[in-house]
Amino acid sequence: MSALADSVPRTRPMKESDLERVMAIEKAIYTHPWTRGNFVDSLKAGYTCHVMEVSGEVIGYGVMMIAANEAHLLNLSIAREWQRHGYGRSLLLHFVEAARQAEGQQMLLEVRLSNFVGRSLYFSMGFCSVAIRPGYYPTKQGREDAILMGLNL
Repeated sequence: MSALADSVPRTRPMKESDLERVMAIEKAIYTHPWTRGNFVDSLKAGYTCHVMEVSGEVIGYGVMMIAANEAHLLNLSIAREWQRHGYGRSLLLHFVEAARQAEGQQMLLEVRLSNFVGRSLYFSMGFCSVAIRPGYYPTKQGREDAILMGLNL
């Protein structure tokens, strides 16, 4: 296989053996990261849990729950050193397509009010603001509101 082909990102189902790298990314980019137990529970519950790899290295991941024709993206994360290169958009597109294949009619997600980069990505992909969830996210100083965003599939 050529080095160029090996550097193309690929997305695959998350395995429990991926959690060491997933947790390293999670702890590096969030002040209040998910716990290993959150990921284990998501895997056991049968949620759509996928990782993105480049050259065999996990650089990102996502977790999505699908129920009653509604997909809820619970976590979408790219390692800091891989951010701002289109990988988040690519991973989000992967989850949107997975939601469509599961016959989802709407996709929802929450994003921090202060996450301008994430909000910009979601708006550019056609997501719209649906509501504000007051005090949804913990912060070092207390709580931060989330914007609930939705995309009709």
